[in-house]
Amino acid sequence: MIRFLLMHLRVLLAGCLAAAGLLSFSGGAAVAATQPPAGRPPYSLLQMNLCLSGYAGCYGRTQYPKILDETVERIQADDVNAVTLNEACSGDVAQIAERTGYHYRFATVIYNGAPLACKTPAGRGEFGNAVLTKEAIRAAEDAPYSVFSGVEQRRWLCVTTARGVDVCTSHLSTDGEAAGSANSTQCGELAQVLASRAGRPVVFAGDVNRRASCAPEGLWTLTDAAASQAPGIQHAYGNLTEAELEIERTTYTDHDALVIRGGLTK
Repeated sequence: MIRFLLMHLRVLLAGCLAAAGLLSFSGGAAVAATQPPAGRPPYSLLQMNLCLSGYAGCYGRTQYPKILDETVERIQADDVNAVTLNEACSGDVAQIAERTGYHYRFATVIYNGAPLACKTPAGRGEFGNAVLTKEAIRAAEDAPYSVFSGVEQRRWLCVTTARGVDVCTSHLSTDGEAAGSANSTQCGELAQVLASRAGRPVVFAGDVNRRASCAPEGLWTLTDAAASQAPGIQHAYGNLTEAELEIERTTYTDHDALVIRGGLTK
């Protein structure tokens, strides 16, 4: 298990993240978590890409429904306040929420002009992304980006909990992060979404399919650069205090899991 500590930084330049903001600890030893300052309650989030559509080459790895069991077990073991899920299916998310007692919202991704029904087996609902929270969800908002590559629409999803915390996720296009790419445009639009919410506690986690950060000024960045699977493309951004990232090796999906822990800003 590898942990990273964010040392009181705001990320000013995404490409300099690893050099400026993260401390790496190797050898598999756990590093004691930095506790949030006194009076600031802790907050935690689990991020996973589940590869559940049934169409992608990684689906065989899930050994469905074992991936659902693994997800539930991680949520319960990590005892997080929120969960962000990419490449999920609405019926599977509903099952995960029921088994864990979490509240959830789901954002359906449009594929070839219509919702994509998950398959193998069928009857698992539609393909998309989800946010689950321990606290009741007071409001939710999702929208597509202005551009996307190929036939898969890309969207962002944010919820506001009864505790007043905004939790967001997204899964960006895979056409590269060069200027002018769909991914780069989506990254800029995601930064605007998060900047508009930065006046209150906010945390984002998702598979952004890029190494440079999409965080607006004032939010830190943590990444899975040291992951054993698909390193560097899952990111977390936010304004939690004393934020810490833990990477957990997964068994039934092709991306490692991220656990972010910190303190609420107010």
